[in-house]
Amino acid sequence: MKLIIAIVNSDDSHEVQSQLSEHGFYLTKLATTGGFLQKGNTTFMIGTEDELVDQALQIIREHSKRRTEKAPIAPFGAYGSFSSVQFVDVPVGGATIFVLDINQFVKC
Repeated sequence: MKLIIAIVNSDDSHEVQSQLSEHGFYLTKLATTGGFLQKGNTTFMIGTEDELVDQALQIIREHSKRRTEKAPIAPFGAYGSFSSVQFVDVPVGGATIFVLDINQFVKC
């Protein structure tokens, strides 16, 4: 038995959830926030049999799209004051996935 923890961009979470559910995976969905951009994410916790892990990972990969967004940065000017805001391209999306061994799974 495995526990898949998948952190997905909130823009992709509905499609990932729909596809996982359609393929018979049970999941728990948590609203989370990324540390770097402070953007919304969704963390899925999926308990599954070992032989179904690759199928779940494929679904997550197919429906978690990587893209580039503009993020504001405010560089410091002279004497620590802020100068005009600039934007940089930041890659977002995709998924960060952890697969853990589970000793016991109980559903009450």
